[in-house]
Amino acid sequence: MVEDEQLRSLMFITTYLLLKRRRDLISANIQRRDEIQRRIRHRQYFFQRQRRMLMMMIARGLRSSVHIRTRPWTTTPSSDWWERVVMTEFQPCDWLDKFRMSRETFLYLCDKLRPRLARQDTSFRQALPVEKRVAVALWRLASNIEYRTISALFGVGKSTVCRCVRDMCHAIVALLSSIYLRPPSEQELKDSAQLFGSFWGFPHCVAAIATLHTAIITPSSNASDYYNPAGWLSVFSQVVVSGRGLFWDVCASFPGGTDPADILENSSLWVTAAEGGLSPASTPTFMGKPLRYVLLGEACYPLQSWLMKAYPEEKSRGVSHGALTEPQQLFNRRLSRALRVSEEALLRLRARWQCLSKRNDCGLDVVPTMILACCILHNLCESHGDAFKAEWQGEVSEAESPRPDHKPFLSTCMDQRNAEQVRSLFCDYFQLQSN
Repeated sequence: MVEDEQLRSLMFITTYLLLKRRRDLISANIQRRDEIQRRIRHRQYFFQRQRRMLMMMIARGLRSSVHIRTRPWTTTPSSDWWERVVMTEFQPCDWLDKFRMSRETFLYLCDKLRPRLARQDTSFRQALPVEKRVAVALWRLASNIEYRTISALFGVGKSTVCRCVRDMCHAIVALLSSIYLRPPSEQELKDSAQLFGSFWGFPHCVAAIATLHTAIITPSSNASDYYNPAGWLSVFSQVVVSGRGLFWDVCASFPGGTDPADILENSSLWVTAAEGGLSPASTPTFMGKPLRYVLLGEACYPLQSWLMKAYPEEKSRGVSHGALTEPQQLFNRRLSRALRVSEEALLRLRARWQCLSKRNDCGLDVVPTMILACCILHNLCESHGDAFKAEWQGEVSEAESPRPDHKPFLSTCMDQRNAEQVRSLFCDYFQLQSN
C-alpha cells in the first residue's frame, strides 16, 4: 500500500516536469518565431523607405529636367543657373553688378576662405561648394535683399542663406584681417603722408577718422541707446582711412547714440596714436621741428597733438568763440578738403556693399562682424584694382537715411596741452604757402 502511494507520487512529479518542459519549449519556439517576424518587418520597413526615397529622387530629377527645358535661364532651377550661367556665361560686367568684384578676385577670395568654409559630404546630402557659399553671402552683402529671394535664386533654404552669410563674415574677419585690415608699416605711413600732401593738400598727415552709421531693426533690449542724432536706429562704427582710401582700423558694434569721443578714447587707436605708433621710429620733421604724423578728425572729436580738427565757428551750441582769423579759416578749408578722403571711402564702401546703406535685418550679434567683413572686402577690391561703377552711388543716395550730424566736441578736458601749438604750426604752414 505504501509502495503504491510512493509510485503515484513519483508518476505525478514526472508528469509535471514533462509538461513544464513542454511548455518551456513551446514558449521558446513562440519567442523565436516572433523575433524572426519582427526582424522581417524591420527589414521590410527600411527596404520600403529606401525605395520611396529613390522614387522621390527620380521624380525630382524628372521635374528638374522638365523645368530646364521649358524655362528661360533667368528662372531656371538655381543649381543650373549657378553652374551653367554664373560660372560659365557671366561676363566681367555681370560679376561687378552682382558680386561687386571681378571673377579673379572672387576666386581668390574663395581660395583664402576655403580652410574655414569647406564642408564634407554626408550620406544624406552633398555639401555646398565653397564658391556657391561665398556667392550666396556676397549677393546678400551687395544687394541687402531678403533671404527668401536669395534662397529661391540659388536653390537653398533660407536658413542656409543665413548660415552662409554668418560663416563667410566670420571667416573673412578671422583669415583676412591680418592682411587687409592691419596697422600700417613705416613705408605705408610715408606713402599715405605723401598722398595727403600732394593730392589732398594737407601735409604731414597719414589718415582721417570718420564715423559710420548702419541702420538696423529694433533691438530686443536697450532700443533707446541705438537712436542716433538723426533719429533712427543704427550701429555706430569708427573708421580710420588712409590717403589711398583704405581702412586701417575699424571699431564697430557701438549703439548709435554713443558719443564719438567716448569711442575714440576707449579704442586701441587712442593708445596706439598717443604712444607714437602711427609714426616712423625716427620722428619726421615739419616746419623745421620734430613732429609725429597727425590724423584728421571731425569736429566731434577732441583736439590732440596727433589729431587735428577744425577751429570752432563763431557760434557753436550757443557758445561764442570769437571770429576766426584768416590763417584759422584757411586751416579749416584745407582740413575740410582733406577729410573728403574718408567721405569718399565711406561712400564707396556703402555703395559697393549696400547692406551698410539700407536697413540691415540681421541680428546685433551679426551686424558688427558684417561691418568688419565689408571693410575688409572694400580693401580687397581696392587693392586688386576692381572697377567701381558710379551708378552704385546713386543707388545709395536714394536708399539710405539722412546721415547723422554729431555735435562738436567743445570740452577741453581731453585736449592735450601742446595740441593747440601743433595746430598753430599747420596754420603757419598754410599761411606761408598762400603768400
